[in-house]
Amino acid sequence: MKYRFCPLCGSNLISPPKSNGASEYESCRECGFVNYKNPKPCVGAVIIEDDEVLLTRRANKPFKNYWDFPGGFLESGELPEEGLQRELDEELSIDVKIMRILGIYPDTYGPEGASTLNIYYLCKVSTEEIIPDHVEIAKVKWFAIDTLPSKLAFGHVKLVLEKWKISALC
Repeated sequence: MKYRFCPLCGSNLISPPKSNGASEYESCRECGFVNYKNPKPCVGAVIIEDDEVLLTRRANKPFKNYWDFPGGFLESGELPEEGLQRELDEELSIDVKIMRILGIYPDTYGPEGASTLNIYYLCKVSTEEIIPDHVEIAKVKWFAIDTLPSKLAFGHVKLVLEKWKISALC
């Protein structure tokens, strides 16, 4: 979030530029408050079955109608594995067996480009039926390695798919 005024003393905030012209934070000359632009933690599930991976088509912005992995933002104090199970229950009404961490990927979210840190787990479905929440998910589909869609949400989704393909082929 970009502040114009210090939330502690109300003074104007300054944004010292980095060498590339961007600013990493805003600070207050009066009281010393610093608003660092720390990433928001997110979790995602790379759910596999045989040689296929489960993707969801987003029902909302950003990236409406693009393919994504199920998952979302962690809540305050929530462990990543707990947050993943919560998100999968909310979005697909499923339980999964988490096999291992597949990778951690920085990215941005939304039109203002909020920084995110995305933790991805390789998973297998523990329940039989997948029931998508159509408020968040327009469609759910299994994809084979050679039929992956090109219309992918977020920059890191392609990287996660590439890592899954490498691990699936080994």
